[in-house]
Amino acid sequence: MIRVAGCDPGTSSLDIVALDERHAVAQVRFEPHELRTDPALPVRWLRENGPFDVIAGPSGYGLPLVRAADCTDAQLELMSLVRPDERGRARGVGGFTAVCRALRDSGLPVVFLPGVIHLPTVPAHRKLNKVDLGTADKLCVAALALAQHDSDAPAAVVEFGSAFTAIVVLKDRQIVDGAGGTTGMLGARSGGAWDGEAAYLLSPLAKADLFRGGIADAPDGATGRAAFRESFAKTLFGMLNVHGIEHIYYGGSLLRADPDLVQQALAAFPSSAFKLHDTGDLSGAWVKHAAQGAAVIANGLAGGAFARVIDWLKLREASGTALDWLTHPRAADVRGWFGV
Repeated sequence: MIRVAGCDPGTSSLDIVALDERHAVAQVRFEPHELRTDPALPVRWLRENGPFDVIAGPSGYGLPLVRAADCTDAQLELMSLVRPDERGRARGVGGFTAVCRALRDSGLPVVFLPGVIHLPTVPAHRKLNKVDLGTADKLCVAALALAQHDSDAPAAVVEFGSAFTAIVVLKDRQIVDGAGGTTGMLGARSGGAWDGEAAYLLSPLAKADLFRGGIADAPDGATGRAAFRESFAKTLFGMLNVHGIEHIYYGGSLLRADPDLVQQALAAFPSSAFKLHDTGDLSGAWVKHAAQGAAVIANGLAGGAFARVIDWLKLREASGTALDWLTHPRAADVRGWFGV
């Protein structure tokens, strides 16, 4: 029997789930303060609950299916995209790079996954001057939606995260577009796409600034919730106009933390426009959807029940880096920070 594990390095926690084929047999949630204190906690948990055929590791902005044993220090930095002046102190998930380093050095069969921008199914014109069209965990939620619903109809997969909101677009079971946390709509903590003038006036920006400006920073709750609903509607209706979306699959931490807000946002869309579906959980699983989707991908990579999901998403054909499509005159300097 194939045994795999999937990880989700979300803003509020790092979740891991182990699958025997389609069924969750073990799962855990590590809080950020635990990981900052001991980045090797996930390694120990995986050893205690293994052995595993494949482990889909926490991958951040993504790499093109790189085995952890082959992952360089520069590639580790590409998964977190922290400027050299902030390394070791940037906020986000506590100890993300240290956790990935511990997994790389563990000898476990860990694979780091691509983000949306790495996929050949996303046209080049949608990647231009973009970094985050959906991080690896958003790709994992799309994989879970495909595994659970198996439809080739045009669809949007929405993750309402604890900080960011993101949309990934599926056509013919392939990812063709996406709007990540800082290229798309407002989130619980993140302000979504940046106004360039605001970015200029507030610069120099820190990584922590990407986690500000959302509902939590609004002058009052009603204003923040109204901004969230409208930002989501504008982004999703835009995707509808471009892609002819028929289905919406939704999930994420905010769905559990504030279900009323999510339902209010989804209620803006008439039932005649979309068919709404909860992404749903794998058998026995309670961890975040991104961790479940990562386990689906791990199972597929191991040749298990979800192998066709890997083929649909063309994950083995992923390539490049998240910085390849920047055209600003200083883009070469930025790529140099990460050895590319």
